[in-house]
Amino acid sequence: MKIDSLLLSSIRRRVVVAFTAGLSVIFLLLIIGIYTGPDISQKESSSASQNRNLSITLRKLLDNAAERELQGPNETSENIGVEPNRIWSDRCSKSDIIISQGPTEPLPNGIPTYTVEIMNVCVSGCDISAIHLRCGWFSSARLVNPSVFKRLDFDNCLVNNGKPLTNGRTISFQYANTFPYSMSVSSVRC
Repeated sequence: MKIDSLLLSSIRRRVVVAFTAGLSVIFLLLIIGIYTGPDISQKESSSASQNRNLSITLRKLLDNAAERELQGPNETSENIGVEPNRIWSDRCSKSDIIISQGPTEPLPNGIPTYTVEIMNVCVSGCDISAIHLRCGWFSSARLVNPSVFKRLDFDNCLVNNGKPLTNGRTISFQYANTFPYSMSVSSVRC
C-alpha cells in the first residue's frame, strides 16, 4: 500500500508539473503574439487615416472651387488669396506650381511617411526656378535630399536647389513625421 500511495503522489506531481509547464508555454506564446503579431486595429486605423487624409484633400479642392464660385463683383481673387486663372499668358506665376502630398507606408518604427510631388504645369511652356514654399518648421525623421528640398528658415523651403523645374516635370520626395506639413507656394522666378 505504501508503494501505491508513493506511486499515486508521484503521478500527481508529474501531472501538476506538466499542467503548469503547458500553461506557462501558452501564456508565453500569448505574450509573444501580442507584442509581435499584426495589430489589426492599427492597420484599420491606418486605413481610416489614409481615407481621412484623402477626404481632407478632396474637401480642400472642393472648398477652393466653391470660394471661386461665390466671388461677387466686389470680391477679387486677391482678397481671397487665390491667383486668377490665366489663359495663354506668357508669364508664369505661383499658380503654375502644383503641390500634392499623400500618406505612404510608415517607417518600421511606426512613424508615418508622406510623399510630396511638386509639378510645373505652366501652360505657356515656361521653366520655373527659385521655387520657395511655405512649410512651417519642416523636419523629417527620414533624410530628404537637400538638392531636392530643404528648409532655409521658418516657413521658407527651397525646391530643386533653386534650379529651374522644366515645364511638365515633377520633382518628388518623401519625408517622415508624426503629421503632414501644410505646404504652399510663396514665390517663384520665371
